[in-house]
Amino acid sequence: MMKRVSLVAALAAVLACGGSGAALAADAGDAALKAAIAGSARTPANAARDSARHPYETLTFFGIKPNMTVVELAPGGGWYTEILAPYLRENGKLIAAGNDPQSASEGARRGAARFQQKLDANPAAFGKVEIGAFAPPATYRIAPKGTADMVLTFRNIHNWIPIGEDGMQTLFKQVYDSLKPGGVFGVVEHRLPAGKAQDATASSGYMHEAYVIKLAEGAGFKLAAKSDINANPKDKADHQGGVWALPPTYANKDVERDKYTAIGESDRMTLKFVKP
Repeated sequence: MMKRVSLVAALAAVLACGGSGAALAADAGDAALKAAIAGSARTPANAARDSARHPYETLTFFGIKPNMTVVELAPGGGWYTEILAPYLRENGKLIAAGNDPQSASEGARRGAARFQQKLDANPAAFGKVEIGAFAPPATYRIAPKGTADMVLTFRNIHNWIPIGEDGMQTLFKQVYDSLKPGGVFGVVEHRLPAGKAQDATASSGYMHEAYVIKLAEGAGFKLAAKSDINANPKDKADHQGGVWALPPTYANKDVERDKYTAIGESDRMTLKFVKP
């Protein structure tokens, strides 16, 4: 089990080392993120996947700071919310933009209710999370224009492809508009090898990295950096049942389960875009 760290102890250690004010500020941010990742707000099942999802390295790559206004698009069950909410609680803001509580879809309303129940169960960690709504192509209650420092989405873009090319362009433009100049759009997505065909709905769950970059640049973003933090060369993206054959889903149940376990979680692109 990951050792829990005390933010106070981490800051004291920095002071004991005689760090300068600038170094202290930088180290404090890292210490706060490490503390959030090791914190009690996280469920054990989620924390157990850190070695596959690399939250510290990923969020550091995107340049997150504890005083930012951050939007998490489609937080799902809250895997990253469990880290982001405590991290941003005191000096920043987290806006969780997922299922619309007012949706005409009963399934979406149920999803929104489950997420809200998760937040309500731990107000000390999640009590300051603001709720938005993100249901493309119709609903984009993300953040007021030009107010977000960072928008993040993790392994979601393939879910939106069925709205079509025009819909995707609108979606990326909505994200662009929500950010301040210099704001960051951080994307993690299952990566399809360039030599394999991506169908119109990304039905395998994998997407071409070049296509995601094209969508972002079409909205005005600049690709600032890419990383292989979440790369997995064992994953060839050729599984029966798509990416969901791999852990943690194991869509094929016990069929070739040992093979999929040996591969591990998916090969993923990690892309940092910036609004000029």
